[in-house]
Amino acid sequence: MRTNANKALIAFAREHLSMQLPCSGYSRDSIEQAKHLFDPDVLTLGFARRFATYKRPNLLLHDPQRLLRLLTNPKFPVQLIISGKAHPADHDGQNLIKEWMQFIWQGNIHPPVIFLSDYDMHISENLVQGVDVWINTPRRPWEASGTSGMKVLVNGGINLSELDGWWAEAYKREVGWALGDGNEHGDDPAWDASEAEQLYNILEQEVVPEFYNRNKKGIPVAWISRMRESMAQLTPRFSADRTVREYTGQHYMPASTAYLARAANKGVKGEELVDRLNTLEQGWDSMRFGDVKVETLEKQHKFEVQIYFNKLDPDTVQVEIFANGTDGHTPIVQKMARGSKLEGTANGYNYFTSVSSTRPALDYTPRAIPCLPNVSVPLEISRILWQR
Repeated sequence: MRTNANKALIAFAREHLSMQLPCSGYSRDSIEQAKHLFDPDVLTLGFARRFATYKRPNLLLHDPQRLLRLLTNPKFPVQLIISGKAHPADHDGQNLIKEWMQFIWQGNIHPPVIFLSDYDMHISENLVQGVDVWINTPRRPWEASGTSGMKVLVNGGINLSELDGWWAEAYKREVGWALGDGNEHGDDPAWDASEAEQLYNILEQEVVPEFYNRNKKGIPVAWISRMRESMAQLTPRFSADRTVREYTGQHYMPASTAYLARAANKGVKGEELVDRLNTLEQGWDSMRFGDVKVETLEKQHKFEVQIYFNKLDPDTVQVEIFANGTDGHTPIVQKMARGSKLEGTANGYNYFTSVSSTRPALDYTPRAIPCLPNVSVPLEISRILWQR
């Protein structure tokens, strides 16, 4: 499958390049040469996306001579196919494309790099199907998702990407290669240089040797193992099929069931629900927190929180302890248990809970959110009260 896909990509790239060169004024010799560029048996890297500075499409060009040595290694050659566009008003992005064109057409060298112009879905389709390695080098945390890398999965391509977007969630050593340390470093040129060095090292010391390490039958056993793990582990998770299935099961079907229940008997339950939501909305601002006590014992923070509901029914409110997530982890949300009624108050109560003391007590904040059966929070009511 991979051999056929690579052959199809090379044929497509040759044809596309031979068609685009005449429009740029290249000679007949250059056009004829384009029809024979690249070898389907050579390791093929792919990079294609919108050219913007935060995507760092020129990270590979940080050391042009080192890149040239990597590409032209007579024993273990590498070829690179690039494509993309910059926004018409993004002159910095356009200059990044110019840098690649200057590298490609430097003197009489003509390194094994192709830039396919007029980037569109047709080019993208061929690239994600045929490349051996898909490279993505955004500056963390600016990668929104990275769906092109997901499209590579089912085709047997392997990702080499910054630990950002989907790859921060998906990466394991056995499924591909990762850039960066998972932290944010702004637009520090020193860090860009460090990651460029890391990128070269990964390609030279891991990617290239693994691709060309063949058994007696000419099969790259370790490479195919990594390809299989990538396809088996990641394709089921990062796919439209999984997304549609989960949306249907977790959201669309429950929403349909809830609608039918609310609409039954001329909407009786729906009217009741609207009344309860209105009651919450009207009385929410009258609710307030009282004293908050924290005691740390036996690796636990023990919280005691006072809250005055005033006009609201306590059963329609959930009191919690909340802490923001750290190091990419999800927030901590711990439901509090209602205790005794506060003496001398009409509608005040104590709430209790314990959380791990591995984080400082000041990281945690009491909060109250609406709690009504079969009501989606915050979709249908977005009220929230924080202890200040």
